Amino acid sequence: MTVAIKLDPALEERLRRRAASSGRSTSEVVRAALQAYLDQPDPQPPRSAYELGADLFGRHRGPADLAQDRKQGFAEIQAERHARRGA
Repeated sequence: MTVAIKLDPALEERLRRRAASSGRSTSEVVRAALQAYLDQPDPQPPRSAYELGADLFGRHRGPADLAQDRKQGFAEIQAERHARRGA
């Protein structure tokens, strides 16, 4: 089978140099590189955010209603800052 590939000039020059220095044709070098790539095991599919953080979930403690009372908590922080400035 014949396959045509497009290479940027810098990569093409590197391929030509490598082929010349090893006494092989560019096709032989490309075949060897492709064979090495295909001989590697398939990469694992991307994991979900849950899978990536599963060992961290539930390890930290904090207020259970943190998200629900965020506005009240922010208002209290702002009030404390305002009180310190006025003192």
